[in-house]
Amino acid sequence: MKQNVNIKKLNQNAIIPSYGTEYSAGADLYACLNEPVTINPGETAFIKTGLSIEIPAGYAGLVYARSGLSCKQGLAPANKVGVIDADYRGEIMVALHNHSGEAKTVGYGDRIAQLVITPFLTANFIEADELSATVRGGGGFGSTGD
Repeated sequence: MKQNVNIKKLNQNAIIPSYGTEYSAGADLYACLNEPVTINPGETAFIKTGLSIEIPAGYAGLVYARSGLSCKQGLAPANKVGVIDADYRGEIMVALHNHSGEAKTVGYGDRIAQLVITPFLTANFIEADELSATVRGGGGFGSTGD
């Protein structure tokens, strides 16, 4: 299913997100930098995309790591998954953290993350004295197997 999503270039050199294949869930986000940014080991840098987006109501934009960049280069979003709310109109930036042992450089046009637009449920949280019983109960952190 496809839906139109408005996107605005805040920088004329910004690159519109694109999907790698017909069935890709995430659209690549590209760095929009005037000069390369070097991220030292253990450091985080905010990388601009030069874009703002109008996420439809009832949806969120989730910013995930690109598997090649994170596994091969050690660069991944510092917050693991960024959330773009439907009412946010500022610039999309990715806080890239360098998990590797050497400095890494990000340049203009580099694919820095992927954006997945997904529906979500807004909950009415109701305090209860008891919750329904399940087989699993309170087991967590590996309780269902490794």
